[in-house]
Amino acid sequence: MKKLQSQILAILEEDCRYTPAKIAVMLEKTEQEIVDAIEEMEKSGVIVKYTAIVNGERLAEETVQALIEVRVSPQKSSGFDAIAEEIYRFDEVKSCYLMSGGYDLAVFIEGRTLREVARFVSERLATLSDVLSTATHFILKKYKIEGTITDTEDENRIRISVHA
Repeated sequence: MKKLQSQILAILEEDCRYTPAKIAVMLEKTEQEIVDAIEEMEKSGVIVKYTAIVNGERLAEETVQALIEVRVSPQKSSGFDAIAEEIYRFDEVKSCYLMSGGYDLAVFIEGRTLREVARFVSERLATLSDVLSTATHFILKKYKIEGTITDTEDENRIRISVHA
């Protein structure tokens, strides 16, 4: 990867609201150079999506999120990819990762209630022919999401204790 692309990605990962014009100033490049580099990364699939990190605890509506560890039987021709695709195509699935260790896949899902999440696991996920077992962990609180501390009061306490 080119140095310019790496620099742009670091900036966008910090805050994807930066405009090409602002990034150009930060990197001492022309706006067109930044636009071209971003377009190239979007077309090649390096940049997949721009998103916001939302602290759900500050919203009025409640959701239930869970991490489900899934042990599967890999398929002869496609390994884990086919079963992973079958799982990540469910609307409830927010993220799906191939993992090392005791389970093969880590699946993050979201539902409106505990019952809805439980029903998803028991009726949709666990019934797939290649799923051998699951372990469901409900997420109780998020302290940090994608490198960002979600509770500013906690962040202030950390700063105070570090500088005290």
